[in-house]
Amino acid sequence: MIKFLDLQKINAVYQEQFQEKLNLVLDNGWFILGDEVQSFERNFANYCGAKHCIGVGNGLDALVLIFKGYIQLGKLQKGDEVLVPANTYIATILAILQADLVPVLVEPRLETYNINPDLISAKITPKTKAILAVHLYGQLAEMEAINNLAEQHDLLVVEDAAQAHGASTQCSVFSAQFAERQAGNLSHAAAFSFYPGKNLGAIGDAGAVTTNDTALAKVIHSLRNYGSDKKYHNEYIGINSRLDELQAAFLNVKLPHLDADNDKRKEIAKRYLSEIKNDKIVLPISEQSHVFHLFVIRTENRDGLQEYLLQNGIETMIHYPIPPHKQRAFAEWNSHSFPITEKIHKEVLSLPISPVMTIDEVDFVIKILNNY
Repeated sequence: MIKFLDLQKINAVYQEQFQEKLNLVLDNGWFILGDEVQSFERNFANYCGAKHCIGVGNGLDALVLIFKGYIQLGKLQKGDEVLVPANTYIATILAILQADLVPVLVEPRLETYNINPDLISAKITPKTKAILAVHLYGQLAEMEAINNLAEQHDLLVVEDAAQAHGASTQCSVFSAQFAERQAGNLSHAAAFSFYPGKNLGAIGDAGAVTTNDTALAKVIHSLRNYGSDKKYHNEYIGINSRLDELQAAFLNVKLPHLDADNDKRKEIAKRYLSEIKNDKIVLPISEQSHVFHLFVIRTENRDGLQEYLLQNGIETMIHYPIPPHKQRAFAEWNSHSFPITEKIHKEVLSLPISPVMTIDEVDFVIKILNNY
């Protein structure tokens, strides 16, 4: 069986270094917001090219804290509207709601699965104060166009970079203004998840905010720790969402290997794109900005193809089977129509792709798909 994602194999190569880090943290006896967290915050900020990184409990909290931070700074108010792609994972929308803001859904481009900048202007109202761009599946959203629109309308731009660790603008669609910039440094602030299955994954939940906004960074530093910078002195009504010291230690081990791991993903994607030849299958577009957290194909008979692959020993996953506006949690949206989003959620299927896939496994996936 070819696993969709073999986390044991991915992390096995780091086992000795993980054990060393575990022993170091145990010996230090400092388990919350210690040296490893501070080190990772410096390392990841430098990696993204951002001034600040604040480690938090998970990717959802990272987004929530960005919005709550801007509310504390007076740049957002409860009830403000945030434009967000209609086909994103539900956590993106939950973050807006948990900050007492109003999500406004915008259709994506069918070709890229990312928010369509051409449709943003029509959704802007006097209540619109931010655009939340999602780099879905590991491909950068059209950040230059989005930032230009935001500047015209005096809007904040936030990145949901939970699937885009290491994605950069080193491709022709970006001008010199955006040349060689990383996800996490393409907006006012960005949220990352280090959920175990991400391109940079922890061994549990973990997240971070990156930003060049020093005032925002300062507020989020407090908000993640009960609203306190100094013990028992609380400036804000905060939450408990701190990057765990041990998870930070593991991330410090893995971060130097992120680019090489992404290159392996890109090599597999290049083979899929050039060698899968089946008229029943729609392949994703190929751009250098894509780090292929997921390799997502589309087909009209998605369930049939998934069953066919499973019978041939290939695990796949569906990201995501139900669009947010059709979820029971959002009953008030259930009657809304987003045809492109609905088509995507009905047809997408994610193929195995990871740094530990073998050449033989890639060969087999391609062969089975071409025989479908």
